[in-house]
Amino acid sequence: MNSALILIFQLIVFLFSVMIHEVSHGLMAYRLGDQTAKKAGRLTLNPLKHLDYFGSFFVPFLLFIFKSPVLFGWAKPVPYNPFNLKNPKRDSGLIGIAGPLSNLSIALIFGLINKSFIFLNLANAPLLIFLDVIILINVALAIFNLVPISPLDGSKILFAILPDTPKTREFYEQWERYGIFILLFFLFFGIQFIVPIIDKIYSFLGSGALFNF
Repeated sequence: MNSALILIFQLIVFLFSVMIHEVSHGLMAYRLGDQTAKKAGRLTLNPLKHLDYFGSFFVPFLLFIFKSPVLFGWAKPVPYNPFNLKNPKRDSGLIGIAGPLSNLSIALIFGLINKSFIFLNLANAPLLIFLDVIILINVALAIFNLVPISPLDGSKILFAILPDTPKTREFYEQWERYGIFILLFFLFFGIQFIVPIIDKIYSFLGSGALFNF
């Protein structure tokens, strides 16, 4: 199979997976009583509304150049107003986790499709490769965004479950302020710690055809 075709498909899957991730944040916020994302036009699959130059282009390109085992990144954080939420601390965590859960759901759905084709002996190599691309990218997006570093979702989830104290709030403000620098450090020196987790989940849901390509 043409490797260029696989790369183009990866980029398309990445684009739509990131958009679904962000729309999920907005839908959760809307369900919890905040209409900020809806009014900002973020409850749409229009890529221009979601893509972030750094997280959607620079980071994936950087990982590609350095031959990372998987490509991932993020889009513009969904806007929400904590003052519109009934329980801002808890609800911020729920909004944060909605994105990774959407990607894990996509990976699970296509994993079941993958296994069904194999079980019914209807699969061929190109089909399995395409299914594996969808699974791997969505697993990678979910796990990467669960890392507790701002601006990733894991940061919001972590502080939603920590005690609400002045010291915690002060630490969170500092954590967010320097988050982008911590994230860059993680991309260069810490990414290997989450790759085995991604591989484990991918191995469970996928066929392995992508790595055999």
